[in-house]
Amino acid sequence: VGLVLCPCGLLLTLTGTLAPNWRQVSLIPDQPLDFILEQGIWDMCRELQSSHDRRCGQADELGYFEQVPVRVAQGLMPTSLVVTLLGLVVAALGGRCWPKEPRPLKKKLVLLLSGLLSLVPTSWYTHELWALPATAGSTLVVGYSLVLSYLGSCLEILGGLALTLSFHHCCKE
Repeated sequence: VGLVLCPCGLLLTLTGTLAPNWRQVSLIPDQPLDFILEQGIWDMCRELQSSHDRRCGQADELGYFEQVPVRVAQGLMPTSLVVTLLGLVVAALGGRCWPKEPRPLKKKLVLLLSGLLSLVPTSWYTHELWALPATAGSTLVVGYSLVLSYLGSCLEILGGLALTLSFHHCCKE
């Protein structure tokens, strides 16, 4: 179960990290009604929904990328991805119960740690979502990238717990 949940969590976290839609800003004054600004942790895109005109690499006029929750997410999300990959390698190659003595539990907690590494910035960003700079009078909405990052974090945590408990039980027998 853990070796299925963790790669699924890795894919969701990777998508959430790279996609520029942690927050959507809409109904911006002096802009068309169908204008949406999508803010991620790496990029900012604008889209006119009526014409499907989407342009990324927009200028950060309000200092969004300098905000602490965004900077923390820029550091912890890639770290979580690397730790997840390392944890999957350790779990796939070193999770067998062939030796006479059980392997230390610490090695199996790596995937649990990777889920926590991605859960912290997504939770903090969500908590600060409305405090991050935006044009006055605009509407803020949680983006799909943030939701995918949450789901990925939860799957990594559940997968890490499943691996930890199953290997620990297996090695005791």
